[in-house]
Amino acid sequence: SRVCHPFVRQRRLSSLCSGLRVNAVTSSSESSVSPIEGMQLASASSLSDKEMDTLLRRPRVDLPSIFNTVAPIVDAVRERGDEAVNEFTAKFDNVELGRAPVVLVDDLPDPQLDATTKAAFDTAYDNIRKFHEAQITAPLHVETMPGVVCERVNRPIDAVGLYVPGGTAILPSTTLMLAVPGQVAGCKTMVVATPPRSDGSVCPEVLYVCKRCGVTHILQAGGAQAVAAMAHGTATCPKVHKVFGPGNQFVTAAKMLLSNSEAMVSIDMPAGPSEVLVVADGGADPVHVAADLLSQAEHGRDSQVVLLATPDADVDAILKAVREQCSTLPRQEVAEAALGNSCAIKVDSLEEAIRISNRYAPEHLILNVANAREVADAVTDAGSIFCGRWTPESVGDYASGTNHVLPTYGYARMYSGVNLSAYNKSITIQELSESGLKSLGPHVAHMADLEGLEAAQASGDFEVRDGLNTCFYNTTQ
Repeated sequence: SRVCHPFVRQRRLSSLCSGLRVNAVTSSSESSVSPIEGMQLASASSLSDKEMDTLLRRPRVDLPSIFNTVAPIVDAVRERGDEAVNEFTAKFDNVELGRAPVVLVDDLPDPQLDATTKAAFDTAYDNIRKFHEAQITAPLHVETMPGVVCERVNRPIDAVGLYVPGGTAILPSTTLMLAVPGQVAGCKTMVVATPPRSDGSVCPEVLYVCKRCGVTHILQAGGAQAVAAMAHGTATCPKVHKVFGPGNQFVTAAKMLLSNSEAMVSIDMPAGPSEVLVVADGGADPVHVAADLLSQAEHGRDSQVVLLATPDADVDAILKAVREQCSTLPRQEVAEAALGNSCAIKVDSLEEAIRISNRYAPEHLILNVANAREVADAVTDAGSIFCGRWTPESVGDYASGTNHVLPTYGYARMYSGVNLSAYNKSITIQELSESGLKSLGPHVAHMADLEGLEAAQASGDFEVRDGLNTCFYNTTQ
């Protein structure tokens, strides 16, 4: 039977993604294989900095090779639009649509879902919306000096593309995470791209969320071809200005490729395989720690999980629980493969654990320790933090209100997870009075003169007034 934390401990360890297998990651002669065959167990005190880096190294992503695979797909969609999108959908997803790949959400009938499913989605929607609405910032208005007013205002990105992975899993949760902030921001066009079901239809759970969130179009395609269609636009797919969402290595490569192309499209962040780092002390329940480790390991063979255990933590019990829970997963082999990229590290103190965590910059950081909220204040690099004994990673994945689209592969050092500001652009405004320009103008003119920019100097020296009368006045007089 599947072990669950009271309330919602385990994050559907079965059906959402993949499974796990555990292989060895060698780094130090003093490290050893854990009770899970192949998962590396080490002591931080025995590792040099180089050995620690080796132990924590993520699975390698061969981007040049992936770019070479993705580039022809992107080019084909740019040149042939919907026709190419459908060809790749038939090739990679084995679905012949026989029509345009884009449908208008308003043209589709409301999906029939059971009351329990609707209640779950509605609760998640309400929490996510509440948290993202709280991120709305008021316009900034500052008088920097008498007669000189500066402002900053936010405007929504007009058209956004939201990539929702499909394949063997349905991910209405990702649809919520991407569409709710766009709805709150006021984006006029929201295109959700997700692979069609085998019969060519739209997943009813995803459709329910799309309608709830005000999504305008659904592009029934996945992979690089979907990203390319949104970035370039096709006969039926609106061109978007920014693409959001997680995906496999081909989706990530397409996003990165297109963001540096003539498509003129931005992306939320680069991303890699899913990952979690759990810090556990002696008060952590081994069963709960194991469930959190597996919650990300199940995402795929290239996922990675890391355990940092303080001296009073029962590492053997945790790893035994991981082995037992892993053995119950329907797709155990994939799960074990992910654990083969993973490690458990014994640390001398909680402070050392946080130093290692900041060095790793995990996508998900679980602090299953005493006084977790205080400990979180020392964290500088992480996508999302889960504090305490009663905060499983699953609640953030689905319904607490925070966003589950997060930077991976160490990008948490310089990227934030998806949030409301990502759907806006900020515009600055300045307005000067006559007296303000007379006060500031001479300084502007002098600085422009120092930089040798005579046109800028003239702009600071003179103000054009009265339209065609071109009445000038010199601010230095």
